[in-house]
Parts: sequence; structure tokens; C-alpha cells
Amino acid sequence: YVIHERGGGIMKILKTAKTGYIASSAVLCAVGLLIIINPGISLRAVCYAAGALLIICGAFKIIGYFSNDLYSLAFQHDLSFGALSAVMGLIVLLNPERIISIIHFLIGLIILLDGLIKIQTAVESKRFGLSKWPAIAVMAAVSCILGLLLVINPFSGAKAIMMFLGFCIMAEGVLNLFVGIYTIKILDEKSAIDAEYREKF
Repeated sequence: YVIHERGGGIMKILKTAKTGYIASSAVLCAVGLLIIINPGISLRAVCYAAGALLIICGAFKIIGYFSNDLYSLAFQHDLSFGALSAVMGLIVLLNPERIISIIHFLIGLIILLDGLIKIQTAVESKRFGLSKWPAIAVMAAVSCILGLLLVINPFSGAKAIMMFLGFCIMAEGVLNLFVGIYTIKILDEKSAIDAEYREKF
């Protein structure tokens, strides 16, 4: 009975983490698309949206880290990165006036760091024999390049940087969505109980 309850609890945590991971990724795509369509949106609104998304994504990353993911790929670095995202999101929400001028730098830095982590995820996905690892590697590399460009900010016009910011956010959402779907493995309840039984005995 104890093993059954423990296995079921672990599966609920993992399902919550995966659902939240995929949902927050979809929201990233939507926010990025919205900025591309409407590059004249206020930077204050972008700051509030970025801060809220960082906190939400960070929370699901931390939940995912403590879940029993079979591959342990998508969430393997997410205790520290999730905490960093949540803290940065809180800073952005509490200090939007100070953050507005460097919001592209902060978002670019997070995208760059996440892209580097996803490259490692792709390498380890190959070791697990996952067929989608080349796609993860390519998208992660593109994400790194986009994040670096945001940090450097080679754009001269406000409209151009906003449109590129939206594109980068959408690309980050697509990468996370892809990784969430193809690398987070949820066992059925019987398999989870069997795994817990072997671990216990």
C-alpha cells in the first residue's frame, strides 16, 4: 500500500511538471507571436509578462526536478536554473522601471543559458537512443545564437529589437515545447510501482 501510494504520488508530480512545462512553453510561443505582431507594445507590459513567465516557468522547473522522470533529461539542471528564473522574474516584477532598459539583455542571457543546457540535453538524449536528439541539438544551437544576439543587441531601431525579442521568445517556447513532449517520459502506474518496489527491496 505504501509503495502504491508513493508510486501514484510520484506520477502525479511528474504529470503536473510535464503539463506545466508544456503549457508554459505554449504561452511563451503566444507571447512571442504577440510581440512580433504588435512590436509597439509597451516595454512595461513586456517586463510584467516576462517577470510572470519567469516565475511560472521557474516553479515548474523546480517541481520537475523533484519528479521521477524516467530519462531525467528535461529537468536535470532545473533546480538551480528554475530558482534563478524565479528570482529574476521576481526582480523584474518588483523593479520594472530599472529593468526596462536592459530587458532584452536579461531575456537574451536566459535564452542563451537555457540553449546551452538544452545542447547537453540533446547529447544525453542520444545516449538514451532518442531519435529526436538531432532536432533538439539544432534548435538549442539556434536558441544560443538568438540569445547571444539579444545580449549583444546589434539592432538600431526600437521596433526591430522588439520584433527580434518576440521571435526569440517564440523560438524559446518552441524549443521547450519540443523538449517537453519528447524527453519527459511518464511511466504508467504499474511500471512506477514496480520501479519503486525494486528500489525498496
